[in-house]
Amino acid sequence: MKKKQENMKEPTIAPGMDDQEELDMDASKEEKEKGEFTNVYSLSLDEVDPS
Repeated sequence: MKKKQENMKEPTIAPGMDDQEELDMDASKEEKEKGEFTNVYSLSLDEVDPS
């Protein structure tokens, strides 16, 4: 039982890129020519109408 407790550690987040910043960047001309880009869409909910 003690081994199980030793293996359980708090989850950590690996250092990496800022996702939002990366998604907001436009593809370069070269990337567009090669087709190496992905269209990114943003969905937002309209919370004005209480229905």
